[in-house]
Amino acid sequence: MAKTVKILGFAGSLRQNSFNKSLLKTALEYAPKNTALEIYDLEGIPPFNQDLEDNMPEKVKEFKKKIREADALLIATPEYNYSVPGVLKNAIDWASRPYGDNAFDGKPVAIMSASDGMLGGARAQYHLRQVFVSLNMRPLNRPEVIVPFADEKIDEKGNVVDGKTREKIKRLLESLVAWVDTCRK
Repeated sequence: MAKTVKILGFAGSLRQNSFNKSLLKTALEYAPKNTALEIYDLEGIPPFNQDLEDNMPEKVKEFKKKIREADALLIATPEYNYSVPGVLKNAIDWASRPYGDNAFDGKPVAIMSASDGMLGGARAQYHLRQVFVSLNMRPLNRPEVIVPFADEKIDEKGNVVDGKTREKIKRLLESLVAWVDTCRK
């Protein structure tokens, strides 16, 4: 029997009705066979403080543990001011510290983004990929899931109603599971 691939998903937004949380919710519907997708909420991770690296808050310890237990990560991020949202960068900073204790090291990762603008979070994805280099992560390059004009593709209840977007999410998950297998070799 094939080993279950454990994927940890999280959104770079704390907003309850976040378009990016909607992408993750849709991803749950498309988790391939022998795949367990867990969605983690970054709410409660305090601002990064290097003085606390040796005595990390419990929420940070929990987050790092979940990352280490996962075979891969699925990050859904909005774009704020042409870049990665502060809440996501903050969580990444915590989980990669202290030096020598980077929970992301070697981890396969896929990115999705949604925005009501016409670029759909593409710049945030680009900047996130730059961060991944520093963290020694293994990003999946294709397929890309960039959802522009998300307010037209996600309804007021947070359901992704656009068929093409749903299909892209499905393909991304299938590709991420295959990428995990490739990275294990």
